[in-house]
Amino acid sequence: MRIKPIIFSIGLLPMISLGAKNWSIKSTKDWAESIEHNQGVAVKEGTVSPSEQSGMIRTKLKAYKKKRSAKTLTISQSPLWQNWNPRPRIAPKNLRDAPVFLAKGPDDYWMFGRYGGFGNSASKGFKANDAKLEGFDIPLKTTPLPKQFNAPGGLQQGLGGYHAWQSRDMVNWVHHGAVTPRFAKWVTTAEYVDGKTYIYYDFPNDQDPHLFIDEDLTDGKPGKNMGIALNDPSHGSDCAVIRDLNGHFHIIFEDWSPINARNHSWDSPLAGHAVSPNGIDEFSIVKPAVDHRTSPTGEIAEYLHPHWKSEDPKRFSSNVAKYEVHKPTQNAYGDWAAISVGGQYYLFCDFHPAGKGIRTAWFTSSRIDHPFEFCGEIGKGHPDPDIGFAEGQFYLFTQTANDYVSPGPWVEKVEARVGVDTDKDGEINQWSHWQEAKESYDYVEGFSKQIAKTPAHVDLKSLPEGYGFQVELKLSDTTSNSSKPIISSIEVAF
Repeated sequence: MRIKPIIFSIGLLPMISLGAKNWSIKSTKDWAESIEHNQGVAVKEGTVSPSEQSGMIRTKLKAYKKKRSAKTLTISQSPLWQNWNPRPRIAPKNLRDAPVFLAKGPDDYWMFGRYGGFGNSASKGFKANDAKLEGFDIPLKTTPLPKQFNAPGGLQQGLGGYHAWQSRDMVNWVHHGAVTPRFAKWVTTAEYVDGKTYIYYDFPNDQDPHLFIDEDLTDGKPGKNMGIALNDPSHGSDCAVIRDLNGHFHIIFEDWSPINARNHSWDSPLAGHAVSPNGIDEFSIVKPAVDHRTSPTGEIAEYLHPHWKSEDPKRFSSNVAKYEVHKPTQNAYGDWAAISVGGQYYLFCDFHPAGKGIRTAWFTSSRIDHPFEFCGEIGKGHPDPDIGFAEGQFYLFTQTANDYVSPGPWVEKVEARVGVDTDKDGEINQWSHWQEAKESYDYVEGFSKQIAKTPAHVDLKSLPEGYGFQVELKLSDTTSNSSKPIISSIEVAF
């Protein structure tokens, strides 16, 4: 997203502060009142961003009646998260259907999907040999693919559902065999809790989330089937499940009540939200996570789903779905996936815009219980995506030819320095050295989809005490994708 420059003309008189402990600039009004000099930077909607390849800003002097000692400058960026770079398929080559990713922690990464075999051409004349792979102390066998191996569980007969692959480096994959039977073949998402893997599946397809709990993903056998988790009154499912830091489970699910999902890639403008204390049952439906419905007409129409009656005739005597017609034509989203980065929540999904082809999109919210806002889109084709953190970066998996990799929501390059007025004459006497600022990310122990964020800091402890302070930022667009630094706030701590 490119932001057109809006230059504010602001006087150069210093701002006098009496009592605020920290100095922050975080709103449209703040930026408008605080910028002394602006070169090649657009100021818009509470953010600053380079309008060209690079730019810089200098704030007015922030003056104080009493001396202060600056400790750190913290810089925050917009949560749009647009710095995604395409990569050839990262998941195992013979993984089929919608990929599901789960990181149990550093060097312990799991992919779930249907087992597709290797094809006659690759398997012809192949003989499996014993193999060793760093990080695995179990017997392994080679496969026709050089970066894929079979563990003992992976040599057992498949059951027609989803299988598990494990990696220590996101390059080599070890196949451990089945994790669901055939009737649970519509796996949508997974979570990890206290050594147990929660594998959610739709039954029948595009209906109520069900659950397997597996305590051993390596044995080639499904875990315990817990049955239905959320009895959703609407049609549609393809849900995401994420635990918040309090341990509550959140299901984000498709709600097809306002759309003919059959004509919109089986997606919807409406994403429901349900919460449970344990992820097994006791789900309560709350306000929608995404609601992009157009105007209701009051007209009720019907369409057919191909699987409901054949897969679960005890609960579904018909394949007929009813919906309320909305106009104009609606955008549709679905096949949800979720992650939280430093408490900022993201939803990734199918995106079928009105009158266009399907691709991937994502939404964000500062709180899981607040409405999510649209961020951007990428790629082509029906993605059925999943999202995860591994090897110090973020992976966006799809069922198309391309996956995507990102270093995180922070976009390079941001450099900063702070000046101090030591003698109260309204002029800077000493500047800190220019420092590049960036966020960093890491696992939150005990959580798969909660990623910790260390904010972008500039150390100011070498500066002397003073009566006034000034900030300079240099912003450079160094990426080859559509992203660029978009600064939402700065804060000097004393």
